[in-house]
Amino acid sequence: MSWTKVLAQDELSGDARKVVKVEKRSILLLNHNNQIYAIENSCPHLGLPLKNGKITEDGSIVCPFHRSAFDLTTGQPSKWIPFPPGIGKLMGMISTEKGVAVFPTRIEEGSIWVDV
Repeated sequence: MSWTKVLAQDELSGDARKVVKVEKRSILLLNHNNQIYAIENSCPHLGLPLKNGKITEDGSIVCPFHRSAFDLTTGQPSKWIPFPPGIGKLMGMISTEKGVAVFPTRIEEGSIWVDV
């Protein structure tokens, strides 16, 4: 793993989100409650983007397609394919539950760095 400068800190103010490329990976940067998170911008179920996912009160991001939810800190799923009703449950039973990759972040001299 190596630290990479990805973005100026002021580009991720408020509840902003930004997708950056680091070492061929698409990484979603989120500012949630003044904490910077970096996660793989790809739901491990079908590889669909997480960028537009809802952030829950407990600090998870919800995939906008099948509503799997992943903890922003650990990447572990708290829900696995609950949508669409009936079919989602079946897909969840035949698809192995997986977490999303998370990456450490730091702020240094006005820039956001990610350890990939």
